[in-house]
Amino acid sequence: MDRSGLLKQLDKAWVAFTESYVGLSEVELLEGGVVGDWSVRDVIAHVATWEEEALKYLPLIIEGGRAPRYSASYGGIDAFNRLMTERKRELPISEVLNEQEDVHRRLVAFIVGAPEELFVRETRFRHRLRMDTYSHYPKHTEAIRKWRAGRSA
Repeated sequence: MDRSGLLKQLDKAWVAFTESYVGLSEVELLEGGVVGDWSVRDVIAHVATWEEEALKYLPLIIEGGRAPRYSASYGGIDAFNRLMTERKRELPISEVLNEQEDVHRRLVAFIVGAPEELFVRETRFRHRLRMDTYSHYPKHTEAIRKWRAGRSA
């Protein structure tokens, strides 16, 4: 897959994710139970956190470095997710949505500007990008859709 194909795949998954919560009221966005006790707002903040992680570590990977292990730094990915969710839990929904849009826009711009050779074969760069974005979004898209369907049943 080249950069163009990757950007199309990323956009398709992104649009599906953002459409999964279109039309929800602020009260609904803050209601827990979507993923464990997380609300839709928490899920949006979580997805933005992982895009931030991609923006933090993809440049390091391009330079030949490695991202630190979450198990060593935080006690595992689940612990990292809990910590980041707690840090963002009190943010107003408008701030979470603005942050999400900003981070996603910066991530797409970063991808557009990254060297083409990073996209012509499977690389650590592509692996990290995939894990933090277009293979991550569908998990949360499905969770939100399932939660919405359960609420209307």
